[in-house]
Amino acid sequence: MTIPREKATFGAGCFWGVEHIYRKIPGVIEAYSGYAGGATERPTYRDICTGTTGHAEVVEVTYDPGKVSYARLAEVFFKMHDPTTLNRQGPDVGTQYRSVIFYHSEAQRLEAERAKAAAQPRFKSPIVTTIEPAPVFWMAEAYHQRYIERTGHPSCHVLSE
Repeated sequence: MTIPREKATFGAGCFWGVEHIYRKIPGVIEAYSGYAGGATERPTYRDICTGTTGHAEVVEVTYDPGKVSYARLAEVFFKMHDPTTLNRQGPDVGTQYRSVIFYHSEAQRLEAERAKAAAQPRFKSPIVTTIEPAPVFWMAEAYHQRYIERTGHPSCHVLSE
């Protein structure tokens, strides 16, 4: 039997913590760190750190919609970072750290908009997260995958339930 699979793509600052949090959610099949939303083909970490490619650090999540909803993934997204800071998460500054949801369907776009509206009352400042059609996802270098798991470094993301 084939497991139903859908994709979701989220940028919430440094991708290491985002990937780590999504991997822990039951129903998530896989999560990969990568780059999306820019003009350069096959960008490297060095490329995106220049701030000239337009890419964001993102995580592409493959999930079983029968076990976890896109609405739940979007809800977690707004709880794992500060979506009110433009091009910044904690000490990380630059367009590659922007808060962005790249949707893969109209249903995802609608759920992302709902999640954003539902999250807004928790913040004093306006949420600056953009919601955009999913562009090409470029997987990050191998040393970025499962980084927290492999190195034991703490995540800069704080998940508040």
